[in-house]
Amino acid sequence: MGPLVPDIVSTDLNFIVALIIGVFFGFILEQAGFSSSRKLVGLFYGYDFTVLRVFFTAGIVAMVGVMSLEYFGMIDMQLVYINPTFLWSALIGGLIMGLGFVVGGFCPGTSVCAAAIGKIDAMIFIGGSFLGVLFFAEGYPVLERLYKAEYLGNPRIFETLGTTQNIFAFLLVVVALVAFWFVSMIENKVNGIVRPAFRYSPYYVGLALVGLAVAVSAFLIPDRKTALLDSVRNETPVWSAPLKKMSVDELAFRLMDSDEKNLQVIDFRPRAEYDSLSLPKSTWFELNNLFEKEPNQVLSLRHKINVIVADDELTERRMALIAEKLGYRRLFILEGGFSEFQQQILDYRSPGKPVTRREVDLARFRSKAKSVLPVLIRENKSAGPVEKKQKRVVGGC
Repeated sequence: MGPLVPDIVSTDLNFIVALIIGVFFGFILEQAGFSSSRKLVGLFYGYDFTVLRVFFTAGIVAMVGVMSLEYFGMIDMQLVYINPTFLWSALIGGLIMGLGFVVGGFCPGTSVCAAAIGKIDAMIFIGGSFLGVLFFAEGYPVLERLYKAEYLGNPRIFETLGTTQNIFAFLLVVVALVAFWFVSMIENKVNGIVRPAFRYSPYYVGLALVGLAVAVSAFLIPDRKTALLDSVRNETPVWSAPLKKMSVDELAFRLMDSDEKNLQVIDFRPRAEYDSLSLPKSTWFELNNLFEKEPNQVLSLRHKINVIVADDELTERRMALIAEKLGYRRLFILEGGFSEFQQQILDYRSPGKPVTRREVDLARFRSKAKSVLPVLIRENKSAGPVEKKQKRVVGGC
């Protein structure tokens, strides 16, 4: 399963879910006729484009599905593996794959599907696949330079084209619909069918409307991070937002009172500043962490008060508003920001002789905090950057 947020499927349950999905996937492939080599190679001869329709449909549904999961904060895209692109490997491998498809009548996945129902040619195809893997593995030292030539990183097509993912998703769905109509005309011509590829029947009109709805939906699910950043760009609504505040004196008291069981300091200052001076038990965050899987577990701990700290209160407000819109609760911002905390607590200087009882108590408390907190900062190490144990799972076909 993908890196869902929260952990709906545990690591152990992953294997069971994968087995169930695999069984149903194989069943659907076989029922769709993908165990027939004649049906599969029909794509290359023009008499049957079922393969193109199925995989193109799977691609656009997966694309819109992943965009939707990201928009609703249900998947950590930082943990989604994107295959690296080696240009010559892709071109030569694609050529070999295509020739193998035409000559053998199967692709690696459909060959297993056909072999499962007893087709001997599929079993021979799988044997050839293993020989190919063995040949590549043994010849890798010779092929390594070619294999790694023209490394292009992990590009995404919409970034390469310089457009947004919403526009690209819309255009890809439109291209799919046009392709379905176009290949239907080719099929009719090759198979000698005289009826039009698209007819104004409820079936065809319904399919067209569903495809159009999927295309338009791409604009309804913009990139979540970009949308949230745009929502806090204007300072006026950010300052007027009703956020819970914690004064510098209350935070100092809680830190001296060892209230780490109920308090979490989430520090959004630059990493260099955090490494130079960080509060006890504080955790360093950056904006991207709010959208990730494991940091989600830190901010979602029960009975914990999350105090968001940044250099200034405006940044704190922006981070808190984004966190609220992502569904986090029990959020406080440090009044005045860390700069105010440092000035009024860590570097406290009495403005003059206190007059009222409140001024006397405040001066006494801040003087004590100024002497106690630096010791706590030295003795009680911060948690450091938010811990992320999970890595991208390398693989994919």
